[in-house]
Amino acid sequence: MKIVFAPAKPVDAALVAYPVAKGGVDAVPAAASALAAAAAKAQRFDGEAGKLVDLIVPSGDGAQRIILLGVGEGDDAAYERAGGALTAALLTSGATSIAVDVSSAPNPVAVARLAAGAAQRAWRYDAYRTKLADNAKPTLETITIVGAPDGTEAAWAARDAVTQGLALTKTLVTLPPNILYPESFVEIVRKETEGTGLEIEVLDEAAMAALGMGALLGVSQGSRREAQLLVMKWTGAGDAAPIALVGKGVTFDTGGISIKPAAGMEDMKWDMGGAGAVAGAMKALALRKAKANVIGVCGLVENMPDGNAQRPGDVVTSMSGQTIEVINTDAEGRLVLCDAITWVQKKHGVKTIVDLATLTGAMIVSLGTEHGGIFANDDVLADQLLAAGRATGDLLWRFPLADSYNKLIDSQIADMKNVGPRGAGSITAAQFIQRFVEEGVKWAHLDIAGMVWSDKAGPTWDKGATGYGVRLLDRFVADNFEK
Repeated sequence: MKIVFAPAKPVDAALVAYPVAKGGVDAVPAAASALAAAAAKAQRFDGEAGKLVDLIVPSGDGAQRIILLGVGEGDDAAYERAGGALTAALLTSGATSIAVDVSSAPNPVAVARLAAGAAQRAWRYDAYRTKLADNAKPTLETITIVGAPDGTEAAWAARDAVTQGLALTKTLVTLPPNILYPESFVEIVRKETEGTGLEIEVLDEAAMAALGMGALLGVSQGSRREAQLLVMKWTGAGDAAPIALVGKGVTFDTGGISIKPAAGMEDMKWDMGGAGAVAGAMKALALRKAKANVIGVCGLVENMPDGNAQRPGDVVTSMSGQTIEVINTDAEGRLVLCDAITWVQKKHGVKTIVDLATLTGAMIVSLGTEHGGIFANDDVLADQLLAAGRATGDLLWRFPLADSYNKLIDSQIADMKNVGPRGAGSITAAQFIQRFVEEGVKWAHLDIAGMVWSDKAGPTWDKGATGYGVRLLDRFVADNFEK
């Protein structure tokens, strides 16, 4: 779907939307205001963000269809929510275009976020749906933003970059596991970021074995699909110190020998949601030419239970030299992350790391699907990420780290176990990862198990992939590392 900016409403516009703040319909042309007010009253519409009233009003010798689009208190986030609601209502309605009169908008950012919400909500993946009914097919092609204040198109450019990054993430998370596996993940990212300026490096299994990545490769050894370490490098700030974004990329997780129950296992195609978020964020940063140096690392594996698969009780040696007793092969994400984190520290000397992973079911028990969990060894870094979450709607909630939890993963025969007891499962997982963070490195771990896929539509996504993490990471970088 295209977003177009125009100084005036197209002469042939058959459908026009007017943002309406809570408590009034002042933005509607005077000739239609009485009818609009009556329609709003009849439908108990008070301008709540994301609510709509659709009506027909007189226009010259004919009639015109208009939409009252609620923007609540008129803040930027409410405009974004309104844009998403507009697309949700019209995407398959038969309408092919709509003009949105934003002359009453408070600022350029609000308008840009309205456009972003509309564009993001339009994303869907229909490649395998061969028998869609006509009334289920998308028809909306163009949204024309009319009367935008100066500076809107510049504000939109940055949000358009994030929107494109979100589209990549949603695609990766949505693709079925026979299509998306470590090598194809790499090729999709390579293709979708071509020309952006991102530097791509890929380590195959032989290269990782030579580096001693026994933890990551142990997860992959039961699959006929080769593991990959995908590295995306964006240099936008000269010789400034880089930060690292590290994503868990288990493209399908059966649980390995510790196999998962059959019911719901199909959902494990999105166990690469952390890597998907990193890939989308890196594309967004590159597209908007972020003035920061960022290295995105995705540990990509498939966790399968064949005759060569890792067994409960095996001991593996990580790239750091630390040994791990594998108690449960379904606690595989932390084994992938520990080697990826070690590699980026040794290779690039980074001093700030944020990792993202659909790591533990315990996190869903704790927070449901409203917040991702955050663990950090630095209060300032934690506060920066929490603030970015509040600003973008990718919400986070902080959990503790403590030596008492750390002791729960001590092993009798190795340096550590990959799981602790049933209690505090998300915390002991974070404690495991922390053991691979070098002294002096600021680190945050985001457990986003409940956030990358949704069984219900949200403000800027339909049911399915949410794109969680892309906006969060982009805002985190923009607010704290760009000059």
